[in-house]
Amino acid sequence: MAPVTVRATGAIGAAAGIAIAIAVVTYCTLYKPNKNRNFRSIFFNKKKKLKPRKGLVDAIGNTPLIRINSLSEATGCEILGKCEFLNPGGSVKDRVAVKIIEEAIESGKLTRGGVVTEGSAGSTAISLATVAPTYGCKCLVVIPDDAAIEKSQILEALGATVERVRPVSITHRDHFVNVARRRALEANELASKCRRAVDKDGKELEHINGYGSDGAIQSSKFPSDCTGGFFADQFENLANFRSHYEGTGPEIWEQTGGELDAFVAAAGTGGTVAGVSRFLQENNPNIKCFLIDPPGSSLFNKVTRGVMYTKEEAEGRRLKNPFDTITEGIGINRLTQNFMMAKLDGAFRGTDREAVEMSRFLVKNDGLFLGSSSAMNCVGAVRVAQLLGPGHTIVTILCDSGMRHLSKFYDVHYLSQQGLTPAAAGLEFLGIK
Repeated sequence: MAPVTVRATGAIGAAAGIAIAIAVVTYCTLYKPNKNRNFRSIFFNKKKKLKPRKGLVDAIGNTPLIRINSLSEATGCEILGKCEFLNPGGSVKDRVAVKIIEEAIESGKLTRGGVVTEGSAGSTAISLATVAPTYGCKCLVVIPDDAAIEKSQILEALGATVERVRPVSITHRDHFVNVARRRALEANELASKCRRAVDKDGKELEHINGYGSDGAIQSSKFPSDCTGGFFADQFENLANFRSHYEGTGPEIWEQTGGELDAFVAAAGTGGTVAGVSRFLQENNPNIKCFLIDPPGSSLFNKVTRGVMYTKEEAEGRRLKNPFDTITEGIGINRLTQNFMMAKLDGAFRGTDREAVEMSRFLVKNDGLFLGSSSAMNCVGAVRVAQLLGPGHTIVTILCDSGMRHLSKFYDVHYLSQQGLTPAAAGLEFLGIK
């Protein structure tokens, strides 16, 4: 039986040798270590126990960082997108909403039963309306009437009070942000009157047909038990910046193991690009940070030329809102407190055509159904890749999904009216064939 044993042992040895050889070849082919695979090895080797989150707020943040395969392969760079659309409220603004509300509560400016007001093109408002009830608060939103209709529909479904106003310059008293600021003051006045409108026995005065027995008009915009108003002020409130400096930036650093070469994003309030860029550059000054700016916005000029105006304009002389873009939530013609915290190495000008074509390219090639600002960010990522050349790792933000952009950015008839019907077969609109 010895010869049989020898033959069996030899067969086993040969099989084992083949298996080992296959394993080695597979490892060398698929998992050969190099700079561009560092972020993957972090994910595979650093398995964490998945524990239940404690409520909705605890589920915000720690979003996945994914490789955008089509753009990476087309540019020779590793282009990574932070999937902020996977937050419970559907966008990167969930982080901002939580930080603003929590800091307001800690400072005593907002209490349970209060109303959070905000002027927003959509995403911040939706995030505030999503998280406010978890703190026992209501939400009132003032939104420009040219924003996608589904955004106000979502807000109303979330229980927020919604006011739609015509788009005007920020210097106008009826700009949506200025109206929201007034509504917070009105809520505070109403709460103060309600506290005074109690007789000596502690009984509330009777309200009839919208009037108190003292003749004071009651507001239908706020609940009768409103404890006051708080204006979120996402453009100037540095809680916005801190939400990304303390959250988004550190997450990107950890998810890439610090092995990234550049970061790029558009700016609306400026909180995201400022918080992330400052955190990354404080940890590694060699990381390049860039802005991608839509048509009509002045931030490109500020970053590249040091002034807000173009050669044809004088700063501060604009008499109307000069925006000419179908993207929403990005682009601005003033410097906000949040944006001034940014550390940027340069800027790119994006176009509506590029954003529209990019959104369709990503749906077709990666299954990524993204909103207009996310598409613009990906345009920026390709621009950075073209500037730096192959072999670099570039991170951007995937702010929200396309679900909030169906009536404009993804509407065939609307795009046709704007002369923006997508026609590209690949990335030729960015000079890549």
